[in-house]
Amino acid sequence: MVTEVFTRKYCDPHAVREEKVEATEVIQFAWEGTVREVDACTDCFKEHEVRFEPLVDYSRPVKKQRRVTKKAASDAADGATTEDDE
Repeated sequence: MVTEVFTRKYCDPHAVREEKVEATEVIQFAWEGTVREVDACTDCFKEHEVRFEPLVDYSRPVKKQRRVTKKAASDAADGATTEDDE
């Protein structure tokens, strides 16, 4: 009777070259409008991070920057110029 089953994931980029390297990371990328995942080893994951931009998560709301009123901006600019003149 089998009590435990161990499943190993192998790095997909290495599997294309018929190499068996254990995968520890997951790479996410967009393809044809959907997000896909590929199992990868740490070396392939680091290489992917360097070569490509990370996906933007639009599910979370984006913080809007607070606009500065013209009066507050001019007051701050006036204060900076008076300090420089002294």
